[in-house]
Amino acid sequence: MQKHPIIIDNDTAQDDCVTILLALTDPAADLRAITTVAGNVPFDRQVANAQMTLSVAGRLGDVPLHLGCRQPMLRPWVSAEEVHGDGSGGLEIELDPDAISDEHAVDALIRLTAEQPGEISVVAIGPLTNIATAVVKDRRFVENVKSLYIMGGSNNGRGNTTSSAEFNFYVDPHAAQIVMEAGFTDLHIVTWDPITIRDATYSRARYDQLTSIDTPIAAFFKKVCDATLSFNESVGIDGSTHPDSITLAALLYPELVLEEGRYRVDVDTQSELTMGYSAMAWDKFGSEANAHVVERMDGEAFYDILARMLQTPSVPSRPIDGLAG
Repeated sequence: MQKHPIIIDNDTAQDDCVTILLALTDPAADLRAITTVAGNVPFDRQVANAQMTLSVAGRLGDVPLHLGCRQPMLRPWVSAEEVHGDGSGGLEIELDPDAISDEHAVDALIRLTAEQPGEISVVAIGPLTNIATAVVKDRRFVENVKSLYIMGGSNNGRGNTTSSAEFNFYVDPHAAQIVMEAGFTDLHIVTWDPITIRDATYSRARYDQLTSIDTPIAAFFKKVCDATLSFNESVGIDGSTHPDSITLAALLYPELVLEEGRYRVDVDTQSELTMGYSAMAWDKFGSEANAHVVERMDGEAFYDILARMLQTPSVPSRPIDGLAG
């Protein structure tokens, strides 16, 4: 099986944690580094969540953890704590300072991709502040990245933070637009609408099947996802949403992508009404495409990938307070 060298750039909470676990356990993934960016929950909480995720897989200290931008480029930071709580279901861990790299996430992104140009893919599943900063700091970063997979936006559909904007693009729309205009030659976008809400949302009954597996990873999965599932149900979304991990799956298993189109994607940075809206123009409008936008994925096959991940045995690197099993 082909192994894909990857860096995960994320705002570690709920499905970001699941994505890291998938990268740590899946035979198709070769996780080179984790980078964090301001997003879902307070930044220091993200660091704890990332260390807990590495620990539950027995990999704390094995994969470099680089801390990145703590604020969006121009706008105040906005959290998603009302959706995810603290992002870990109240779990706690004693932090290991030696497991945190001194190298800033932006510098790590630039260095790692420059050391192996055209070999490492970046999976960006939080606001795009780190990625945009890397673009501005070293323009060679764009050509050194093999492929960039982004979880963000909606394909001319509804938002989840405002009526028009998905969270990752809304939190730092200026960064998102820089990335859209940067010239990445292999840029893929997995959207909130339609992909997440149609292909990566699993009912409580199916979620209960996943979380009935008796492993530390499955117990951790349930802890970090329970709060988001309850929030989803309160706003009319029938199930547990997994936008970030299905984005990684699109890279690892391209056969899961059933439909994909070429679009010109731009992100609104001007209007307060539509700030963060992702305008996705198809070829009718004569604009030059800059992204592959995923239009349909095999949600059943992805569910099986999640189940396989949760069955992976592990011995946590250090105790996690509140985690049963």
